Amino acid sequence: MTSVVTAAGVSVTTRGDAVEETEAVLERLVSDGVPGALTSKSAQLWGPDALSEASRRLGWLDLAETSRNLLEPLQQLAAEYKAEGLDHIVLAGMGGSSLAPEVITRTAGAELTILDTTDPHQIGRAVADRIERTVVVVASKSGGTIETDCHRRAYEQAFREAGITGDALKHRFVVVTDPGSPLEASARQAGYHVVLADPDVGGRYSALTAFGLVPSALAGVDVAALLDDAAALAPSLRQPYDNPGLALGAALGSAAVGGRDKLLIADNGSGIVGFGDWAEQLIAESTGKEGKGILPVVVESVAAPGFAPAPDVRGVVLGEFDTAALRVKGPLGAQFLLWEYATAVAGRVIGINPFDQPDVQEAKDLANEMLRSEDGRPPVIVAGEPDLVDGAVEVHAGGAVKADNLADALDELIALVPDRGYLAVMAYLDRTGSDAPAAELRALITERSAGVRRQGAAPVTFGWGPRFLHSTGQFHKGGPQNGVFLQLTGEVEKDLPVPGKPFTFGTLQLAQAFGDLRALRSRGRPAVRLHLRDRATGVQQLLDALR
Repeated sequence: MTSVVTAAGVSVTTRGDAVEETEAVLERLVSDGVPGALTSKSAQLWGPDALSEASRRLGWLDLAETSRNLLEPLQQLAAEYKAEGLDHIVLAGMGGSSLAPEVITRTAGAELTILDTTDPHQIGRAVADRIERTVVVVASKSGGTIETDCHRRAYEQAFREAGITGDALKHRFVVVTDPGSPLEASARQAGYHVVLADPDVGGRYSALTAFGLVPSALAGVDVAALLDDAAALAPSLRQPYDNPGLALGAALGSAAVGGRDKLLIADNGSGIVGFGDWAEQLIAESTGKEGKGILPVVVESVAAPGFAPAPDVRGVVLGEFDTAALRVKGPLGAQFLLWEYATAVAGRVIGINPFDQPDVQEAKDLANEMLRSEDGRPPVIVAGEPDLVDGAVEVHAGGAVKADNLADALDELIALVPDRGYLAVMAYLDRTGSDAPAAELRALITERSAGVRRQGAAPVTFGWGPRFLHSTGQFHKGGPQNGVFLQLTGEVEKDLPVPGKPFTFGTLQLAQAFGDLRALRSRGRPAVRLHLRDRATGVQQLLDALR
């Protein structure tokens, strides 16, 4: 059995048991009047507890039209920078402020340097690269994002050291933030170019706001086309039938309440680059709370380890794949709106508020506590003695495993993944440099788990820290209590001071890792930290231990 719902170049296809699973939920959504109520911005759809938050978080429904007032000013600003030879665009932003521009620019083949890290090696390379031709977009909805503030400070110093001062320095910064945020005030005082975003749109729903459009347009992308594609889809979202957003939302929500709460996301010729990472933060942070949620598991391809049927998973393919239970196709601008709509619908089906993130702040608070300095002296973070040292890798087990070598410690941790559980790899490393091969751990651990667990292969996610704290970090702490966690940290070879702060980027990165680890362990979740005494050697040792 196959069901295909299409509109404006977008199609959502369900097959086999997914059709039957979705049908009853879809009928209930229609009978409840959800399509009309959602497009009319009814904040009552998610219950009384969500009313306050939802009432000020539905502006994303209108962005295909309301964001058009950004197009002409952005076109003029991009032309101005290009004429001046300022062609190296850097985006300092986290989570919803960085993931959409990353997808937009990679899909368009435009260059955009993205700083969504606190790793000193990655930041050090960025601030040394083409500084004379650089423009920095500083993006923070709240205006208080610590990573973004530190990036801004590093670039201000780098410009001054390159002899770029006064009005020339002011010209190098474009700030995107919400009206009235602390960042708006400080940016205007500094004389930077300020673009205000829609305050009625949450960060993870902000792909088609200034957060997605400003850096992408400055990098040379035709962002008007994104709005055109979203606008073409919008009328169908009001309809009870032939509504791809409702069909996808019903499929996601019904799978979750039916026990298939892991969403395996694979691309197969969609033409969109990196969409899974954006969808991951949208879905995980929106739904992972109150012990419920949908855990996105982004896999490398339809042939990757882990992309296989299981009682607790639902696979979705972006692009073509005839045997997929769930398949989605469409242009990028429409896909942004489609998945935002579907996530909001799935939130109603699951019974949660898809617009808050109640468990994100804890890890941030723990990190800030470690960074606090009463007398201005640099904070000292004590790591403690490892339980095991094997070659270049220290094992800090926290009582979770008791092995005497790295391979056995990994096997013990994998074996702790419960039935219907998952394992999350969290790498506080340099994702664009020599540490990049760490991403191979997701597939290797999945394959290894098939032989270690009596239940077979476990769903395994991979995230770069600290950026995942702004996405899957919510699910880790607020979602079902069935996660097992493997954290990676690494020795810093060349640290980088944060100008005007008593700590370095290396200290900040470690504080964020420790804060996250403490938040997880406080919930009784198995969490092991592996510290790489030598990063390149340690990553290779990990890969070898799993092969």
